[in-house]
Amino acid sequence: MKKPFANFTGKAWLTAVAIILFIAACKKSNDNNSSQSSTIADIVSTNSSFSTLNAAVIKAGLGTTLSGSGPFTVFAPDNDAFNASGISTTIIGTLPDTVIKKILLYHTLTAKVPAASVPARPNAGVATAAGDSIYVTNNSSGVFVNGIKVKQADVNASNGIVHVLNAVLIPPVGNIVQTAQADTTFSYLVAAVVRASAGATDVASVLSGKGPFTVFAPTNNAFRAAGFATINAINNADPDVLASILVYHVIAGRIFSSDLSEGAQPTTLSGGKVTISLAGGPSVKGNNNTQPSKIAPANIVATNGVIHVIDSVLLP
Repeated sequence: MKKPFANFTGKAWLTAVAIILFIAACKKSNDNNSSQSSTIADIVSTNSSFSTLNAAVIKAGLGTTLSGSGPFTVFAPDNDAFNASGISTTIIGTLPDTVIKKILLYHTLTAKVPAASVPARPNAGVATAAGDSIYVTNNSSGVFVNGIKVKQADVNASNGIVHVLNAVLIPPVGNIVQTAQADTTFSYLVAAVVRASAGATDVASVLSGKGPFTVFAPTNNAFRAAGFATINAINNADPDVLASILVYHVIAGRIFSSDLSEGAQPTTLSGGKVTISLAGGPSVKGNNNTQPSKIAPANIVATNGVIHVIDSVLLP
């Protein structure tokens, strides 16, 4: 029996292979052209993992903008990121259009910035379409925005590029003091800052200053566990003692959770050191604490720094 292809010469094989490779290359080129023909708005509206983001885009009336010529870079939270941030389509529906628009523009740059172009230095400030700055980092662990990791980079569009985020970016509401005042979780901390400022150190002025600063911010429950049963107890405390405790919670510089490293001992404004641990989730321990304090949530951005919430007061 005659063998199949027995009469195929070496030259014929090479010709066949060349044809196959040419067809494959054309297909790949067509696939790329297809993806490049989709605008950012198209990518968001047709990808089911962006359904919450798409609802926000529609609510904010930004569909036409993100279909425009651009170029834009969009740091796009997927549905899991919105869920992790506690933001559902129902919540989006209850918020004013202007608020949603500001949040989305805080995720948008008016230039195309692929991941490889993100500066290698930590926390490089970049102006967003909202007018506020975000802080981007490119290191061996990946690309981070305000300490939040990019889970998928470089989704190309005809009018820019999309980077998929692990969480939603929240624009700053003010400086560190104003941010704490806006959150009832920190009412004891605010009272402590006000009381401490009556002494030799005006803590409120420091934390409202240019900075930048990183603050490990104890919750109300953390203050109660430290012996301050009520705000009245804070108001009756020695201002200078409170000030010495509070400045021990502050580090000079903008340090996001992505910048923390195991065993690091940054120096606080008091001159004392705290110890960072990453095992089992990020935590920070004061010199006289028996247990470290968990950091959660992290990366609350203020105009003059960043706040990390902790569940116990750090003791110098």
